[in-house]
Amino acid sequence: MMWVWSKLSSVKWMDAWEERFYGNENAVITLLKGGGRVRVEVYCQTEPDAMELKAYWGGSVRHLPNKDWVAASAVVKPPLKIKDRIVVTMENDGEGLDALRAQYPERLVISVPPEMAFGTGDHPTTATCLRLLLEEADKLAGKSWDFLDLGTGSGLLAIAAKHLGAKRNVGIDYDQAAVDVAIKNALRNDAEDLELSFADVFEWEPEGQFEVVAANLFSDVLIAAMPRMVPWIKPGGTLIVSGILNEQWEAVCAAGNKEGISFEEPRQKGKWTTCRGRRDN
Repeated sequence: MMWVWSKLSSVKWMDAWEERFYGNENAVITLLKGGGRVRVEVYCQTEPDAMELKAYWGGSVRHLPNKDWVAASAVVKPPLKIKDRIVVTMENDGEGLDALRAQYPERLVISVPPEMAFGTGDHPTTATCLRLLLEEADKLAGKSWDFLDLGTGSGLLAIAAKHLGAKRNVGIDYDQAAVDVAIKNALRNDAEDLELSFADVFEWEPEGQFEVVAANLFSDVLIAAMPRMVPWIKPGGTLIVSGILNEQWEAVCAAGNKEGISFEEPRQKGKWTTCRGRRDN
């Protein structure tokens, strides 16, 4: 028996749904006739998986006729490779993951399998953040540094930061489903000491400051939260912003400049922009 969870949503949230389920081969997002709404569907092997999605986001669950769902859904995308240092894979455990680690013995292999309530974490915004994080980690090699991940999602960036040398790794997300998935990913990647929690960026207060802060949030949130986020960065520290549609970059850049962030040339991938900036001393 196969089950499908579905939900109708305003088209303005289409980018958010795409990012949420990016890499999940079981998710389908359809723009409906008229262009004002989208239908989000996730196909599940069991009823509890589908009901878990309903518990998170509402919507409805229905069962579909029998088919070989396991075989149909057994799709593993090629791993995401970041320079010659990091490999992000959908493989969870067993021979596939062991073979990948044997193939890349000198690289950090991070396992982020697709979840029913989440994708694989290799959305273009996250992937570009990971590249910039790696560059920052190399600059900070041999030094003590802390990392803050705002909108942690799958937890990929916080997991990578730990293995790249960050002493303290904090991640928050305003989505309990994301936090639950991030915690599972931390456990499967030997990163049990990550500080992951459900929190609102407009209410949360960190302990101390961070050398590197990544904020993979939507543009309106970045703009509104910039006055709160910048003081969390140590003077001379780095802010990586992402989750920005290309046409919204100028407004985000202006908000950061106003708070003392000097941005470098932005990086675009598809319709998304990611950029790194420094907090002025």
